[in-house]
Order: sequence, then structure tokens, then C-alpha cells
Amino acid sequence: MTTADAVPVVAIDGPAASGKGTIAQRVAAASGFHYLDSGALYRLVARKVLDTATDPDAEAPVAALASALDIRFAASRVMLDGRDVTDALRDESVSAIASRVAVHPAVRAALLSRQRGFRQPPGLVADGRDMGTVVFPDARVKVFVTASADERAKRRWLQLRGSGIDVNIQSLLRDIQDRDARDRARAVAPLVAADGALILDTTDMTIEAAVAAVRARMRDAGLA
Repeated sequence: MTTADAVPVVAIDGPAASGKGTIAQRVAAASGFHYLDSGALYRLVARKVLDTATDPDAEAPVAALASALDIRFAASRVMLDGRDVTDALRDESVSAIASRVAVHPAVRAALLSRQRGFRQPPGLVADGRDMGTVVFPDARVKVFVTASADERAKRRWLQLRGSGIDVNIQSLLRDIQDRDARDRARAVAPLVAADGALILDTTDMTIEAAVAAVRARMRDAGLA
């Protein structure tokens, strides 16, 4: 029996604010699988970069930070160096730095084994940008979630407003477009749909419909 058969993976990739995280969490809950938010690992590196005043564009120092991260996931909280950074990881400053550090091959290599370590019975739903192409190329189900840049900026704006953060929607749109360009152009693990992936455009699709589509693909693969 192969690893893919023993511990199946559902890989859900896509750009920022496409809805992939919410979809992945709901699919994991419905199937009883573990859940990996791979973006949290990059945001943890970004948080450490900010905390230590490290240059995010300096590959070797950032990779050293990534290799030595003291992290722990407890229930729905994320701990870094023994302190709760769950809410801090959602700051726009952290997200912007995360996109910059993610372009470094050495950083991605440092986090690869940590991501694969989340593969535990009965299965894993992993969301990110290279789950189906690099981290879990043998995933039983691969999904690519997308939405228009305008819609994604609107979602992020509403999310931040709901948290009491006042931000300009046009600056959010530019930020999302810049991140998309970096993610798609990077030399290692660029943002692309995996071969055979189910493509979900959530611009005008409800989360419920998207989750149902993924669950249907899982049933076709014998996972539900």
C-alpha cells in the first residue's frame, strides 16, 4: 500500500482571498481529516522576520529563521516562541512579508518537511499555493480555487473592516495583484493549477457550493 493510499491528501491551492482556506477547513471538518494551513507557516516566518528586523529579501538569513522556528499549533491557536501569535499572523504587514519570503527556494525547502509532517491518518486537507504540485504531488484529490482580483480585494476589505481595521480597497487590490505576480513568477513552486485539478472559480460561487464540489470529487476518488 502506498503512502497516498494509507494517508490520503486533498490538496487545495489558490491565490490570496480566493476562499481556499474556508473551503479546506469545512472539507476537513466534514470528512474528519486533519487540516494544514500551509500559509500559516510562511506567515510565521514573516512574523519572525519582523520580530528580528531581518531583511525579508535576504535568502540565507530568512532560511535560517525558517529552519529554527519554535512553533506549536494548539487547538485553534498558533504559538511562536511560546507566545500566541494567532491574531498577529493576519496583519497585512505579515501577509505582505510572507509573500516576499515565500519566493526564496531555501525557505521553501526548510518548510517542506514540516508541511509533510502533517500527513497523518485518517487523512489530510492541505491548503496553500503548491500543495498539489510540490508538497503533496501524490494527493488523491487536487483542487485549484480562484476568483477575480476585484472580488478577492472586496473580501479582504470586508474581513478587515469586520475586525475594525480601516483600509483602502484600492491599495488592497494592488497588494493582491502584486502578490499574484510574485507567486506566479517565482522560480520555485510557482502558483499554478496541478495537472488534473478541479478548478473552482468562486467569484460568484457560494462556499457551500464549493465545498459540495470538493466533496463530490472526493467521493469520486473513494474518499467519502
